[in-house]
Amino acid sequence: MSAVLLALVVAGGLGWWWLDRPLPLSGEAPLLVEVPPGSSARGVAQRLSRAGVGLPPLALEAWFRLSGQAQDIKAGVYEVPAGFTPNQLLRRLVSGDQALFSVAIIEGWTYRQVFDALRRHPDLTPDLQGLSDAQVMGLIGKPGVHPEGRFFPDTYRVARKAPASSVLRQAAAAMDDQLARAWARRSPETPLRTPEEALILASIVEKETGLASDRPEIAGVFANRLRIGMRLQTDPTIIYGLGERFDGNLRRVHLETDGPYNTYTRSGLPPTPIALPGQASLLAAVQPKRTSALYFVARGDGSSQFSATLDEHNAAVRRFILNR
Repeated sequence: MSAVLLALVVAGGLGWWWLDRPLPLSGEAPLLVEVPPGSSARGVAQRLSRAGVGLPPLALEAWFRLSGQAQDIKAGVYEVPAGFTPNQLLRRLVSGDQALFSVAIIEGWTYRQVFDALRRHPDLTPDLQGLSDAQVMGLIGKPGVHPEGRFFPDTYRVARKAPASSVLRQAAAAMDDQLARAWARRSPETPLRTPEEALILASIVEKETGLASDRPEIAGVFANRLRIGMRLQTDPTIIYGLGERFDGNLRRVHLETDGPYNTYTRSGLPPTPIALPGQASLLAAVQPKRTSALYFVARGDGSSQFSATLDEHNAAVRRFILNR
């Protein structure tokens, strides 16, 4: 009689009382167990034993087989907490209830920062390495779409060893949803014509805002400028256009050198977003504050000073920038 068959007979003869008793674990912390695709009942039992489940692999294997669900165990990374019983363990393995962890995408990041963070993440399966930006967008089902601004900044819960691209898919779907919700709530007076324009303006608001409560008025300044055909003249767009050439100092030559993201030399919005806007910036872009201001300058404490005329603005610049 084989060892496995003997274990089956013994398990059947002694009954199932042990299936609802806590599993003996090697420590108090939850165990993490990876079940590769195609694992057999024996292989899963052995991995559980090596991870610190203090039952003989043969007993675990026998339980899996006698349950009739050995073939239903799903691949993945699973958490086995203290107090878990063999019944609970098998239900988790069969349901595919994998261990989850958090991946944060930060407001104001560029898509390159997102891609880099996901490529380096130790708990994700790397499937973005060596791919161009266009190939990544094709992989997540958005071929031909420029990636900037397309991922909603939030904290995502994903299974360990999930493909890095799965986080991008979640974040892209979330941005589509958040943008649609914001656009549906747009002010009838907005100068924006499309959700795409709202996304672009929201990204500028995101990068220009130091104090959260200033977002609607900053958006109001840009909305006023768009209505009258005044150039946006916003530094973050130039910095974005410079990319890796930007060394931390924005110089006059940068303001005077024309390019698609130079809002000092070109009217209207830049061709794409310049960062990932959060929900507050999306709403500010489509519901800007009614204001007479056409200018603003940073006070140095995170807030902004708003001005309706150029003379007022120049005085604010002297007070908050030049004197400092």
